[in-house]
Amino acid sequence: MIQSFRERLRPHSALLSPLPMHFAHGIHDKCHCPKLNPMPTPEIPQPPATLGRSVRTTWTYTLGSIVFILVVLDAMLLGLAVESFNATYDVVSGLLLVTFLAAVLTQVRYAWFLRAGLGGGLPRTVWTVALILPAAVVWVLGLFVAADAPLWVLPLWLAVCLLACLLPTWQRMAVLGAGLAAALLHPFAYALVNGSAYGVPDNPGVRMLLVYAAGMPLVLLSSLWWWRVVVELDRHRLMAGELAVAQERLRFAADLHDIQGHHLQVIALKSELAERLLPIDVDAARANIHETRLIAKQALEETRTLVSGYRETSLENELENAREVLTASGAACELQLTPVPAGPAAHKALAMTVREATTNILRHSDATTAAITLAASPGGASLTISNNGAVSPIPGTGTGLLGLRERLEALGGTLETSMDTGRFELQAWVPTKGTLP
Repeated sequence: MIQSFRERLRPHSALLSPLPMHFAHGIHDKCHCPKLNPMPTPEIPQPPATLGRSVRTTWTYTLGSIVFILVVLDAMLLGLAVESFNATYDVVSGLLLVTFLAAVLTQVRYAWFLRAGLGGGLPRTVWTVALILPAAVVWVLGLFVAADAPLWVLPLWLAVCLLACLLPTWQRMAVLGAGLAAALLHPFAYALVNGSAYGVPDNPGVRMLLVYAAGMPLVLLSSLWWWRVVVELDRHRLMAGELAVAQERLRFAADLHDIQGHHLQVIALKSELAERLLPIDVDAARANIHETRLIAKQALEETRTLVSGYRETSLENELENAREVLTASGAACELQLTPVPAGPAAHKALAMTVREATTNILRHSDATTAAITLAASPGGASLTISNNGAVSPIPGTGTGLLGLRERLEALGGTLETSMDTGRFELQAWVPTKGTLP
C-alpha cells in the first residue's frame, strides 16, 4: 500500500509540500537499520555483600571449630603452667602463667579476624602486637622453667599460625617458616641459659600436644579454604540471580524494541504519506490517518500485553479471584482473612498457593462448599484451603503441588495435604516479614 501511494505521488510531486521539520532528519527506521550500532552491554550489578543465613551458620561452625581447638590446646598448656607454678611458687612461673593467660585471650579474639579468609589482610597493628607479644614473652620465660620446657614454644607457634592465615601466600610461607625457626631455636637458647638442652619429653600427653600443635597450620588453612569455597559459592548464587534479572530485562527490552520499532516505522511512513496527500487526495490522506490510528492502537495493546506478563502476583487479587471462580462453579466459598506479617516472597508464594489450590478444587472435586483461611502463626503466616466433594486421590503427587511444595520449602515453609471422607484440606505455612495489606 505504501508503494502504491508513492507511485501515485510521482506525477504530482511539484504540488507536494516540503517535508516537515519533524521528518527532516530522516524517516528511515534507524531501529531496524542493517548497520545498527551495537547496543551497549549493560553493567551487571554486583551481588550484595551481605552473606546468607546458611553462610553465616557455616562461619559460626568454622570459627567455633577453630576456637575449640585453640581452647583445648591452651587449656592443656594452662594446666601444665599451673602445675609448674604450684610446684615452685617462683616469680618466673607466676609471670609465665599471667602472660600465658594473656596469650590465650588474644588468640581467641584474633580468631574472629579469620572471617576475612585466606590472605584477607591483617587487622589493626595493635591487634597483631597483642597477639605476638605475650606469646613471645612466654617463649622467653620458658627458657627459665625446667618443667615441660618444649611446650612453651607452642603459644608463639599458635600465634604465628593465626597471623599467617591472613597474609598472602608467599608472606604466609615466610611467617610460618619464621615461626618454625623460632620453635627449633628454643632448645638451643635453653641450652645457653641452663647449660644443657632438653630432649624429647617422656610424657605422652606432652608429645601429643606437640603433634597436635604441629598440625595446626593444616587445620587452620583447610578450615579457611572451605570457608572461602562456601563464600564463593554464595556469591556465585547471588550473581546467578542478578544475571537472571539482567537477562530478563534484556529480553523485555528486545521484545519492546521489536513491537515499538516496527509500529513506529509504519506510523512515520503513513503519517508522511497522509501529510503529502492532503493537497491532492483528501480521501487517501484520511485513510492513511485512520490506518495510523489503528496501528498506534495495536502497538498500545501489544505493549500492554507484554507488560502484563511482568506484573507481580497479588495475594489479594488471587483470593478474590478464587472466591469468584469457586462461586461461579457452584461452590459456596468462605473467606476468613486476618492481616498477617508477610514479605514480598511470602506474599507471592501464598498467592501461588491460592491459585494452585483453586485449580485443584475445580479439577479434582465436585465441591459445593470451600473455605479459605489466612491467619498469623508463630513466626509466619498460615493458609488453609479446604473443600468437600473430593472424588479423586490427593493430588499431592501432581506436578503443580510438587512445584508449589518446592517453592515453599525454598522459603523455609511447609505444605501439607490431607483428605478425610471426601473432604480435602491443604495447609501452607511460610515465614514472613513486613505486613500484608
